Amino acid sequence: MASESKATVPLTLPVLPLDDEVVLPGMVVPLDLSDNEVRAAVEAAQAAARGASGKPRVLLVPRVDGTYAGTGVLGIVEQVGRLADGDPGALIRGVGRVRIGAGTTGPGAALWVEGSVVAETVPEPLPGSVTELVTEYKALATSWLRKRGAWQVVDRVQQIDGVGALADNSGYSPFLTVEQKLALLETADPVARLGLATAQLREHLAEQDVAETIAKDVQEGVDKQQREFLLRRQLEAVRKELRELNGEQDGEESDDYRARVEAADLPGAVREAALKEVDKLERSSDQSPEGSWIRTWLDTVLELPWNERTEDRYDILGARAVLDAEHAGLEDVKERITEYLAVRKRRSERGLGVVGGRRGGAVLALVGPPGVGKTSIAESVAHAMGRKFVRVALGGVRDEAEIRGHRRTYVGALPGRIVRAVKEAGSMNPVVLLDEIDKVGSDFRGDPAAALLEVLDPAQNHTFRDHYLEVELDLSDVVFLATANVLEAIPEALLDRMELVRLDGYTEDEKVVIARDHLLPRQLERAGLEPGEVVLEEASLRKLAGEYTREAGVRTLERAVARLLRKVAAQHELGDRELPFTVTPEDLRALIGRPHHVPESAQDPAERRTAVPGVATGLAVTGAGGDVLFVEASLADPETGAAGLTLTGQLGDVMKESAQIALSFLRSHGAELELPVTGLKDRGVHIHFPAGAVPKDGPSAGVTMTTALASLLSGRLVRTDVAMTGEVSLTGRVLPIGGVKQKLLAAHRAGITTVVIPKRNEADLDDVPAEVLEKLEVHPVTDVRQVLEIALAPAEVPVVAAA
Repeated sequence: MASESKATVPLTLPVLPLDDEVVLPGMVVPLDLSDNEVRAAVEAAQAAARGASGKPRVLLVPRVDGTYAGTGVLGIVEQVGRLADGDPGALIRGVGRVRIGAGTTGPGAALWVEGSVVAETVPEPLPGSVTELVTEYKALATSWLRKRGAWQVVDRVQQIDGVGALADNSGYSPFLTVEQKLALLETADPVARLGLATAQLREHLAEQDVAETIAKDVQEGVDKQQREFLLRRQLEAVRKELRELNGEQDGEESDDYRARVEAADLPGAVREAALKEVDKLERSSDQSPEGSWIRTWLDTVLELPWNERTEDRYDILGARAVLDAEHAGLEDVKERITEYLAVRKRRSERGLGVVGGRRGGAVLALVGPPGVGKTSIAESVAHAMGRKFVRVALGGVRDEAEIRGHRRTYVGALPGRIVRAVKEAGSMNPVVLLDEIDKVGSDFRGDPAAALLEVLDPAQNHTFRDHYLEVELDLSDVVFLATANVLEAIPEALLDRMELVRLDGYTEDEKVVIARDHLLPRQLERAGLEPGEVVLEEASLRKLAGEYTREAGVRTLERAVARLLRKVAAQHELGDRELPFTVTPEDLRALIGRPHHVPESAQDPAERRTAVPGVATGLAVTGAGGDVLFVEASLADPETGAAGLTLTGQLGDVMKESAQIALSFLRSHGAELELPVTGLKDRGVHIHFPAGAVPKDGPSAGVTMTTALASLLSGRLVRTDVAMTGEVSLTGRVLPIGGVKQKLLAAHRAGITTVVIPKRNEADLDDVPAEVLEKLEVHPVTDVRQVLEIALAPAEVPVVAAA
């Protein structure tokens, strides 16, 4: 059965208004009688009670914003006297709810109204839901009172049994607003009123828990900051005492970045950016990771040599003497550096050191096979110019951030290798060697070669911007020297920004000079030998360079010299050799074994590759420089072999097409050349390039394949001393090719005396050393018929028999 309430017992009472206050039944409140309306109501109640047996009664009515509530509380005036502050007052106890009716007249100056007491009924026994509500309210009230330390009130609340009285007891709660108390007053149903009071108390406790959690977190943070501040002050005091004990000034080793930035000689834009970062550092807390990032950035900026430059040596003759003393050959590189220094000197004398914000740097690409001195020439350039030298290894680099730096938002961010190279050099105009630039790769992390475009562009690198620094860095005064083995591996856009200098390899005479003046002294020192203890005759060095090694550079030659000296040193320690010792060409075989590269012309005629028809000698260019390439051709038996063309030796598409062109030319011009080509349609043709494990491609073997096929069909041998290169067309024209210098050097190393090249490559002979041209008979040709006349020896057997 639900609880019920009904209005009964009509009353006429003086009104005691309560401005922005609400008194609920069961509450005992003191009221100040200095207020006229309160005093008038109490006096009127006293006057009405003089002839009766009971105590004076008033109607306590809340008045919110000048509006009276529709429900009031019957109040009993328990006592009239003085309050704690000495003012007159009255103690009034609320008894029950009164539904306010119409106004009426009464004694005194108070407002009298008619009303009826609202009677409350609660079902007996209490339903389970009401009992749970009573238990919940008491638990919530107990929890709140215990937090405030009101233990006596806890017992009083636990002793309240009535549902309505328990709900009205929340009127003492200071956290309830006037509106919330007014809602409790106007809710006549005791069970509904208790539910409302429970909800209000639960909401307040939840808000209080959140507020306590926030306050606790704030207090813990404040305590941590105070503790850290105290510890840091103590640490500063300890450091100060240590500095005083060591006799240092107070300002030394300080972390005052603002003072360091203002004292540093920084460019205007860099100085402004650094001061902004200092402002951020001062605003950031010590716990913030951003502080350590800013400190690292400021340290990097302050360590860069923004205005440090070394003075160039403008002694042109002295610089050329340094280059000549440290390197034999390499005339192109030496001339380019001499030209650069001469122009720098003239610009400096005329006050043109900086034009349009750019200085006179240089970007050179040194391209050549391994071992020709590309890396060491860069050190010599720095030495000749009087500049600092820094080497940046780019081989295998695949991350663009290695060049341009990481963004500062990443953990462990660093500037790029270019900025680190300038920092390591300690000047803004070093010689920077970009080693193995053709070995740079690309993957999902970007293309480092693309990041180098700005670095190596003389029109842009005066405003190079590293991702880590995010300020402009002037690289226009840096001399960049890039080294590469394969020109085709360098991206075209990057190669366009560099001045190309080819190092095609050394002649045999240059190798002998290098071995005598550079390699031998260095290896004597490494072997622990005095300069005069082991002497190598020039003939021995020449044989080492010509027969024990065959390369464009001198690395293998240096290893051969080192092996020879180690052998002599070991024999001396074993007592088998007396020092000093002079090594003659006859001693080489006993010391380091037989020669590995005997020239074809020095072999027995019957053992030469070209001792049978169908074999021709060609010239090619590889990553290790120029090389001799043999082409072998054969015809299959018409009864056993399948017709067609077979190509072996790991040939590329271009070389395969050159073989098809050579065969087509011979088929169409066989009668003119007096070759028996009528049987080619029934017989298979096989062309093979030895060293099958090495991939080969390019059009320059066209004349070699044509000569080999013509030799096979005619039965005429190809001359042993002849090598050839050139692209052939279907009409028999010999078209130009590349790498003439490297190919002629390779022919010279292999003992070739006659070389056939395209007529349109005749101008490239200017790059070939004079001593090599003197030993070679070079035939520029325009037609493949001329090649056959030069290369094919007279026929020793009838043509029909050979076919």
